[in-house]
Amino acid sequence: MAIKLSVLSVVVLLGAIGLVLGAEKYTDKYDNIDLDEILGNQRLYQKYFDCIRGKGKCTPDGAELKESIPDALKTECAKCTDKQKKGVEKVLRFLIREKADDYKVLEEQYDPEGVYRKKYETQKKLAEEGKPIEY
Repeated sequence: MAIKLSVLSVVVLLGAIGLVLGAEKYTDKYDNIDLDEILGNQRLYQKYFDCIRGKGKCTPDGAELKESIPDALKTECAKCTDKQKKGVEKVLRFLIREKADDYKVLEEQYDPEGVYRKKYETQKKLAEEGKPIEY
């Protein structure tokens, strides 16, 4: 009986590990987009901003981003790759420090009830101070 329980425990443990390791991630096919180019070019920036606000046409990567934002907020970017997390930090820091009005527009759109604002207040404060954002 003890052997059967041990075997069952191992099977359950391996299944759980498989679920964790096989957890869905956001696509990484757009991970090499030059964020500095987009953030440094007002015309490009505005196109992406309009896309994620639903006010303009989206490029394929913009559409993917727009689709991922609600889930990323809800799950604290659990499906993000490390590179995506660094990109999120870069963009958030830029918005908070350079485009505060745009940041507020996005807050209202993606967090109208303020649920995530409270949750991410520490990260926002770190970004405002120029410190690394922790997840």
